[in-house]
Amino acid sequence: MKIGVIGGGQLGRMLALAGTPMGMQFIFLDPAADACAAAVGAHICADYNDHEHLRQLADQVDLVTFEFENVPAETVAFLSQYVPVFPCADALRVARDRLNEKTLFQQLQIPVAPFAAIESQVELDRAIQSIGLPAVLKTRTLGYDGKGQKVLRTAADVTDAFAELGSVPSILETFVSFTGEVSLLAVRSRHGEIRAYPLVHNTHEQGILRLSLPSHNHALQTLAETYVTSVLEHLDYVGVLAFEFFEFNGGLFANEIAPRVHNSGHWTIEGAECSQFENHLRAVTGLPLGSTTKLGESAMINFIGTVPEVDALAAIEDCHFHHYGKAFKKGRKVGHGTIRSQSADRMLQQLNKLKALV
Repeated sequence: MKIGVIGGGQLGRMLALAGTPMGMQFIFLDPAADACAAAVGAHICADYNDHEHLRQLADQVDLVTFEFENVPAETVAFLSQYVPVFPCADALRVARDRLNEKTLFQQLQIPVAPFAAIESQVELDRAIQSIGLPAVLKTRTLGYDGKGQKVLRTAADVTDAFAELGSVPSILETFVSFTGEVSLLAVRSRHGEIRAYPLVHNTHEQGILRLSLPSHNHALQTLAETYVTSVLEHLDYVGVLAFEFFEFNGGLFANEIAPRVHNSGHWTIEGAECSQFENHLRAVTGLPLGSTTKLGESAMINFIGTVPEVDALAAIEDCHFHHYGKAFKKGRKVGHGTIRSQSADRMLQQLNKLKALV
């Protein structure tokens, strides 16, 4: 089977690495000449709105998926005229726009922090009066890894904040004093089967995910699965979806969803019976879903800007490291390492060794 992937970053690369042993072939469409996924599949170097090359992709594959949500929903809608595309354009329209997300969460009675749509500085000033400070101003689209947002703590922070984010449609949210950040990755098949991985505890620095620790029998697992299932079924979603939550007052506040395989699920490559990447491919191709059961205890650390020396990584027992083949750049995810051990004590011991390198 030939699969087209919109986007040629590390997520597409890891999809291909998971699918190649299953006899799948991959073609990536990405505007970057140095797209790192090109090492594991064919590469069409073209813009996401280039209809001629989109048709070229559709003519060569059995189905199409995408590896990040900044792909225009119109691209997915165009492709779906010629080839099956999963997830669908409607799911992408919701997930790539923070206002659409929050509105859907409210509709499905999933708790969210107070928010307001912002189209101007005047609207921002007015919204601050009702929402209060501290608050977070975020662009509705194209924000990731801490980009496209600003924390507003004082009145001085509010002044000209709309212009600082580019004077584009935005959303203001109450700043949640959470006790933890967690994410749930779940997968839904073309036949409606749903499976979920354990809740993952996440640590961010400067808006970038640094550390993910999958939990064991988390008290909020069932609640998180209930919320995610309602979103998956409402959107008739096919594939892996990540749902990020804030732990707050013993419950969960919805933060955002990502309609794709997700950084906080990289541990599943070595730490679960079936990785998020394989399960995404199983879902979109119509295969039965794989087990999401944990194998031992795991932790994942992102390599930001640079990758530690390979000989040092290889010297750490229980460490599995991934180099994305991307040029090193400050603030850029260029690889990750996963520790997987049979016991929590052993895992934490080896994790500290990996942390020392990072």
